[in-house]
Amino acid sequence: QVQLVESGGGLVQPGGSLNLSCAASGFAFSRYFMNWYRQTPGQDRELVGAITSTGSSTTYANFAKGRFIISRDNAKNTLYLQMNSLRPEDTAVYYCNTRGTVKSPTGEHEYDYWGQGTQVTVSS
Repeated sequence: QVQLVESGGGLVQPGGSLNLSCAASGFAFSRYFMNWYRQTPGQDRELVGAITSTGSSTTYANFAKGRFIISRDNAKNTLYLQMNSLRPEDTAVYYCNTRGTVKSPTGEHEYDYWGQGTQVTVSS
């Protein structure tokens, strides 16, 4: 059973930093790309960034470039999101995600797995 559990969210002032974690279990974590998304009420969930299975490469949305860093520790089955220079518009629920192949009576298909999310609030 795939399980993703985010933690580390909270209240931070503009310009501050926060480090989020995502504990993964139930699958071969070290063999999968991992992603961070975020969502504000009434808005679509948007991609923050992604990291390859080995952690050798990352990609980021424009709003995250130069401020956020995604990393992973495969020995601990944990994904991280270090957020710096936070802005009020970064306020959102942050989710970790991975995509895997699942089987069903209709055949194989890709499925997105999500954690429960962790709230980040940036405010003075």
